[in-house]
Amino acid sequence: MFSRVSLENNQIGVYAVALIVGGTVGLLSPRIGSYLEPLVSFIIAVLLFGMFCQIHFLKLREALSNRRFIGALLLVNFILVPLLVLALTKLFPQPSPVLIGVFLVLLTPCIDYVIVFTQLGKGNEKLILASTPVLFVVQMIMLPFYLWLFIGAEASKIVRIGPFVEAFVHLIIVPLFFALAIQFLARKNAGGVKILNFTAWLPVPLMALVLFMVIGSQMNRVVKEFNVIIAVIPIYILFHIVSPLISRIISSVFSLGPSDGRALIFSGGSRNSLVVLPLALTLPGEMATIAASVVVTQTIIELIAELLYIYIVPNIIYRDV
Repeated sequence: MFSRVSLENNQIGVYAVALIVGGTVGLLSPRIGSYLEPLVSFIIAVLLFGMFCQIHFLKLREALSNRRFIGALLLVNFILVPLLVLALTKLFPQPSPVLIGVFLVLLTPCIDYVIVFTQLGKGNEKLILASTPVLFVVQMIMLPFYLWLFIGAEASKIVRIGPFVEAFVHLIIVPLFFALAIQFLARKNAGGVKILNFTAWLPVPLMALVLFMVIGSQMNRVVKEFNVIIAVIPIYILFHIVSPLISRIISSVFSLGPSDGRALIFSGGSRNSLVVLPLALTLPGEMATIAASVVVTQTIIELIAELLYIYIVPNIIYRDV
């Protein structure tokens, strides 16, 4: 019998099909990809709305008071991950346009769909949600510094706050407002309860739709620049292998429980690719095309890694005690 539970139990298969279909569509019909790209952010916002509806927001105060988690989160995302990224780019040297793309995407922790993947991977999504303002502010401060430190003064000048603020408002604040409104309505009448129950069905099909749209809209760009971006693929693969191990060690050092530790792993391994893509596109001339392709390549590899994380993190890397 088809049910929400059966859908969630088979979610990885659903996502795999979405990736395959999206890649096929993107390769066979680049024009369709150009229609999909403007819709990606909207669908992510709806996805986050569905997920936010399932969170008991009265518990967010408790999440914000978890200083050990916030300390571990800052250590992983803004000290250890940058050191890892620097080491990987030294191991696999790249020309400047490629390096800018790599640094843009790997030095910015995700503030949107990481919440969904954390929930799917049995992590504490409330902690991730509560920490998004912290991640947002700190990455805006640190990204120009890292670009200046790793590349030079000219690279640090490309960072603009606009795309980050816009993403934070559209992808976090607006869905959060509507989710709170639905939860308040559910306390008053049966209609609100029905809406709230319906939103519980949304995360899996909408995540599949996001995967389809992201891959379908960006595959053509990756293929065109494949000769350039193939060199960064080892960097991204190693990043997604090593970063969960770093987060796992830090979660033990900070004595985080399994749910909180998984949340840290997902945050450390999830990057802000959909937000920094507009920054890459502001670069001059061909540099913009190359950097954007490098960012998109990371998105594709990360989505595949996240699907593996959903199973590996709770069952192998950080199991329940």
